[in-house]
Amino acid sequence: MTHHAEAIFPPKRHALYEQHGYSAAIRSNDLVFVSGQVGSREDGSPEPDFKSQVVLAFENLKAVLAAAGCTFDDLIDVTTFHTDPENQFADIMEVKNAIFSKAPYPNWTAVGVNWLAGFDFEIKVIARVPAEV
Repeated sequence: MTHHAEAIFPPKRHALYEQHGYSAAIRSNDLVFVSGQVGSREDGSPEPDFKSQVVLAFENLKAVLAAAGCTFDDLIDVTTFHTDPENQFADIMEVKNAIFSKAPYPNWTAVGVNWLAGFDFEIKVIARVPAEV
């Protein structure tokens, strides 16, 4: 099996990809490795309200997944990064539960960090591209 890597970007990509020199995602065969998504506006600036920032991070993630032909149902690995997990937990769970409302839930690893370049929440995932029918 030959390895084929393809850079994936959503239609309205925010400024951070060019500013920091990275791809939104890389598709390798049937796997999509998505870079950490944050609640950034199109100009790359953080959404100031925390809960809205989490919602926007999931919207940005959804757009990257869609560009790769995937949805949240195709996630096989989720990692989130939090600047203040204890105080942010309730807001994050509310957003998460609205998106992942029933089992089977994706696997999930949450990590507390002290810096996210001005953001307070980041999510990175691996997804499998659904087989074409």
